Amino acid sequence: MKENPEREESELMSALITRQSPGVERGSAVRRGRVRRRFRMEHVLVASGLALLPWLVVLANGLPGTAVASNWRTVWIGLDAAEALGLIATGLLAVRGHRLYALTATAAATLLVVDAWFDTMTAAPGVDQVSAAAMALGAELPLAVVCVVLAARGQAGRA
Repeated sequence: MKENPEREESELMSALITRQSPGVERGSAVRRGRVRRRFRMEHVLVASGLALLPWLVVLANGLPGTAVASNWRTVWIGLDAAEALGLIATGLLAVRGHRLYALTATAAATLLVVDAWFDTMTAAPGVDQVSAAAMALGAELPLAVVCVVLAARGQAGRA
C-alpha cells in the first residue's frame, strides 16, 4: 500500500521549514540540541549586557561634558542616509510582501530613535533645541512607531 504523495511532500516541506530531518520529531535530541545552543547564546547576550553596566559608571565619571568632532557633518549625513535607505527598503519590501521587511523596519525604527536621541541631546539651547524636539516629536519618533508596527505585523504574519 503506497502512502499519499501529497502527505509525503507536506512532511518534507514541514521538515524544511522547521529545519529538521524528515521523521525527526520536535522533542528529539536534535531539536533539544538546537535549543541548548540558542539558550547558551542568550546567556552570552545577558552576560554581555551585565558586563556593560559597570562600564556605564566609568563613562559617566570619565567623559567630558563637551567634545569636538572633526567629522560632525559626515556623521549626521551618514545617519540620515541610513535612515532614508531603511525607510525606502522597508516600504519597497512591504509593498512586495517580502518577509524581510520586518527586519528592515526594525533597523529603520532603531536608526530613527537614535537620531531623535542624538538630535535632542546635542542641540544647542534655544532655537536649535526646540527645532530638534519638533523634528523628534513630529517626524522621527512617529516614523519609528510606524516601523515598529510594521515589524510586529511582519513577525506576527510569520508565526
